[in-house]
Amino acid sequence: MIYDRADWHYQGDYPNDLPPQNGGTHIGLFFAWLINHQMESESLAMAYSPELDAIRARLLTGREFVASQRNGELTSSDLSDSGNDFARDYFGSDRYFQDYADTLVGALPSLYHVDDSWANYDLMAACIDARYAVWLEEHRSPWWRFW
Repeated sequence: MIYDRADWHYQGDYPNDLPPQNGGTHIGLFFAWLINHQMESESLAMAYSPELDAIRARLLTGREFVASQRNGELTSSDLSDSGNDFARDYFGSDRYFQDYADTLVGALPSLYHVDDSWANYDLMAACIDARYAVWLEEHRSPWWRFW
């Protein structure tokens, strides 16, 4: 399953004054959050261990990795089971884009004008952390189901 592709954003109202990679900033920020929470698939971890370590060390952004190694895509094969469960519910809904707009876009002309920076990652990561905590609580099985 493809959650998102940067090139899906190049059509329609994509700003002519921006480089194409800006179409993947929102994907890269979410991807970096997933990597920083060890939600990558085993196959991705094995194939790209140095690159994922570089993301965790902030030497490589999520957008840079997704653009150079994953053809601008975020797919279910990139994520662990728990990563996919959360991505389907959060990234696959309007909530992620609304949070992205509320947190990072502000007075910018469009969501594509958001800089691919670790400062923006930190802002968005705090928002995703809060959403993830709520999601975990909503999806946690009550203890009595195990009896």
